[in-house]
This record gives sequence, structure tokens and C-alpha cells, in this order.
Amino acid sequence: MLAPTATAAPPGAPPIAQARAQGVGATVTVSGTITTPPGAFESSFFDVGFAVEDRTAGIYISAAERSTLGIGTAVTVTGTLADQSGLLVVKPTAITPIGPADPVAPRHVVTRVIGESTESSLVTTVGRVTSPVLDDLPFGRKFTIADQSGETTVYINTQTGIDTSAVRVGSVVQVTGMSSQYEDHYEIDARFPADLVVQT
Repeated sequence: MLAPTATAAPPGAPPIAQARAQGVGATVTVSGTITTPPGAFESSFFDVGFAVEDRTAGIYISAAERSTLGIGTAVTVTGTLADQSGLLVVKPTAITPIGPADPVAPRHVVTRVIGESTESSLVTTVGRVTSPVLDDLPFGRKFTIADQSGETTVYINTQTGIDTSAVRVGSVVQVTGMSSQYEDHYEIDARFPADLVVQT
């Protein structure tokens, strides 16, 4: 696979929402701020990519080589849109760092909102745990939460180092992470330990 190479950032990259609308197979250029660090979801995504977001939407960059870029870095990415187990991603041919940017604040949502409209955006929600933590090894662990609006899945990738030992059915938790999709269901993929807070 062609490794991403540094190129001059093109002026006026279109909004990410507009790029997403072009569909699988389209060549796109997007600019945004990194919200999910490279490799956070490696155990289940089988890549070392990262998520970027602008004011309109987010998108996951499915990179084959680990970047040293961190959260809060603005980048421009050129590549091809692809379907990755239901998740719309960019397979990059060029990744250009722009510089530091203001970190993206997570969008506060109710659980039923997690879906196509939030895909690859940074979200946070509070819900009551409705299922035990289930092993999905070696990929990770998962459990479900619900508020009055409905239920969603929380996925914890193995290498995030997130401790789920305090998560019990009936616990109230706050979860922050990337709004994601696997096949026909939606989930929140937590990025690191601070993304999971057991409130009760």
C-alpha cells in the first residue's frame, strides 16, 4: 500500500461533510483537526489511523503507517473514500500537517443519536449500563448503555488501556469517543482512559 507523503496543503479544501457525500471510490481532500490519536483503534480496525473533524463533520483516516501527529493538530488529507466494515473512511495518499489548532470539543448527545449523522465525530454521552462487559478479544471489550432515548454500544479497544473493571450493570457512566460503526450497528469507540468515567 502506498504510504502517505507530505505535500503542500491545497487552498480551500471542501468541508468534510461535502467530501463524505461524494461516496465510496471518490478521491477527496479534507482538512480538519485530529480528535482521535493514531493507532487508538488498531486492535479492531487493523490500521493505525486517526479521526479528523471540522465544523461540519468528522471522518476516519485509515492509515497503514503510524503518524506522530497528535490530538489538536490540523491536517490536510488527500485520498480515496472507502467502506471499512460499514464505516466511511479515507484511504490516504497524502497527509500534510498544518500546525496546532484548538482541540475539538466533544458533541454532547443522547444515546439514540449515535448513528450515521455523527459518524467519526467526537461525542460524549451519559447512560446507565445495560449489559455486562463482554470480551471480544483479541480486539477489545464492549458493553451497552442507555438513557431515556435508547441504547448504544461502547467499544473499548485492547490497546487503549481503559480499565472496565468498575463497570457494572446499573452503573451510570459518561463515555467520550469517536462515533463509529461496525457492520450494521453503531457504537462509541473510547480513545483512552479519561474517556470512560464511572459516575455511580
